[in-house]
Amino acid sequence: MVNKPLLRVLNGTRSERPPTWLMRQAGRYLPEYRALRTEKGGFLALATDPIAATEVTLQPIRRFGFDGAILFSDILMVPWALGQDLSFGVGEGPRLAPPLVDAALESLAALPARLDPVYATVRGVTAALPVETTFLGFAGSPWTIATYMVAGQGSRDQEATRRYAYADPQAFAAIVDAVVAMTIDYLAGQIAAGVEAVQLFDSWAGSLSPEQFERWVIAPNRAIVDGVRARCPGVPIIGFPKGAGGKLAAYAAGTAVDAIGLDETVDPLWADAVLPPALPVQGNLDPLALLTGGVALDRGIDRVLAAFPERPHVFNLGHGIGQHTPIAHVEQLLQRVRGE
Repeated sequence: MVNKPLLRVLNGTRSERPPTWLMRQAGRYLPEYRALRTEKGGFLALATDPIAATEVTLQPIRRFGFDGAILFSDILMVPWALGQDLSFGVGEGPRLAPPLVDAALESLAALPARLDPVYATVRGVTAALPVETTFLGFAGSPWTIATYMVAGQGSRDQEATRRYAYADPQAFAAIVDAVVAMTIDYLAGQIAAGVEAVQLFDSWAGSLSPEQFERWVIAPNRAIVDGVRARCPGVPIIGFPKGAGGKLAAYAAGTAVDAIGLDETVDPLWADAVLPPALPVQGNLDPLALLTGGVALDRGIDRVLAAFPERPHVFNLGHGIGQHTPIAHVEQLLQRVRGE
């Protein structure tokens, strides 16, 4: 069997030096990415061009030799496939139309063929990736995706979606169910095309009360985990419930994910104490420590490395790498983690 350090850890084997990849490692901090995005003329054009998206996925692997390659795409591909229009304005976040706070889910016509370029990208990356590198696919988790679908855009507190979920839980449940079903198909399609593990991003999980967290985060993610496992047994699934904090143990038990990503606000020593002993964890260096570099970066790395003496651990950030992060700081991180 080919030696894939990241895949081995996700399957429960601890490594003396943890394998490393970084969320958003294929992105705007790389000059080669900026050049290609300028050439393509926008994010969606780049993400839906399999040749270009393959190139972006491979760029950080060529430069840094990460143990994992993360598919270059966007979490909003699922609502786009469910029939909403998706756009990325210059200097703005993504927009979905029509926002479901003003339109019915039934008014949308699903267009799953919109996901075909992603599968083509997966096949392209799979053919070109070094044999020792694990290929990670991903999707957004239903709560986070639904916040964009209802409001039509991101927000700081997700108020419109939280109010919608309280006011009409039946209608909101229909949106979540549609996202769950499409996401199972989407992840199974990525796996069939070549990814070896997948991550569920719940970027806005921290905005919910415990009862709502159980209903709109834990239950739908468990449905996805069960659905993907039924179709693709043995493929590790990483859950990343950003902001979950004290609800992490409940998330781990309720979703039954194979590994948990910790955001930068989580004390890694606490996480090691409360999570199931054999459960692999991923994280959780503060992206701002990476941006700062120097002594602050070394201290942050050492604290994370020391927190998991017995547990399978994947070294990563607590969220995505910032676009102004110097490349030299990424090199410093890798040298420290690898003990070079």
